[in-house]
Amino acid sequence: MSDPVVVGVDGSPSSLAAVEAAAYEAGLRRVGLRMVHAFGSPSMRVPGGGPPWSPAQAGVRELVDGTLDRAEQRARDVAPHVDVTREVSVGDPTAVLEIESHTASLVVVGSRGLGAFGSLLLGSTAVQLAAHGRCPVLVVRGRENPGGPVLLAVDGSPAGGPAVEFAFAEASMRGADLVALLVWNTWSEPAHEGPPTALDVIVDVERLREDERRVLDETLEPWRRRCPGVAVERRLVRSRVRPALLEASGDARLVVCGARGRGGFTGLLLGSVSQALLHHASCPVAVVRG
Repeated sequence: MSDPVVVGVDGSPSSLAAVEAAAYEAGLRRVGLRMVHAFGSPSMRVPGGGPPWSPAQAGVRELVDGTLDRAEQRARDVAPHVDVTREVSVGDPTAVLEIESHTASLVVVGSRGLGAFGSLLLGSTAVQLAAHGRCPVLVVRGRENPGGPVLLAVDGSPAGGPAVEFAFAEASMRGADLVALLVWNTWSEPAHEGPPTALDVIVDVERLREDERRVLDETLEPWRRRCPGVAVERRLVRSRVRPALLEASGDARLVVCGARGRGGFTGLLLGSVSQALLHHASCPVAVVRG
């Protein structure tokens, strides 16, 4: 059996939106949907693969069942033929979902939740999952443009390869166009958000532009051959990376990026660009680790 799509459920409007998105993704993939509800705090230790905790011990079974019933109805409204299962665990929701990601094809979370999910906009859940999850993580935020393209943030790094594959697969399954955007500039990666420096005077801008165009072409060409049915628009933009991607997200139905690109500090599990998208993109964001 193929790995299911996993969604974090806490009863908040944001998590219900995540359930709908997860059900849609499960239907596209023809896999099951696993709804996960967790109780606890970050100080709790969650044993890997541990048995589910029975909420009856705390007298909240009816509350949990009601939350999951509403979530399951949302899922069935979107994808009535998808097999839906439930999991209730004790522990920090982030830790529980990290464990679930080991056997998932995709983990989906909302952008604002209740309790431990409530700080998601500050990065506690989405950033942790994007940095440490073992599968792609989809954060449902903003508004999806149903007729828009899948937007792929291209950086040419080896670690970005899985994000390219994921973006082509999403575009193919959704019957959507793919916009591959590579943003470049003449200053170093750590200074992306700062002003141009003297490098602008001495660098061969046209040669650099052609180098970046070659990176874009070489990144896309293998997948264009594998997915000939996906219409691809290549965009090469000289700008600051984060503002350019955030602006482009306004017309997209989904943004796909790698966990970290070719710049920044090599020890980071999640780069500043992916974090900016998680916090500020205008549509859902999928982060795919290398």
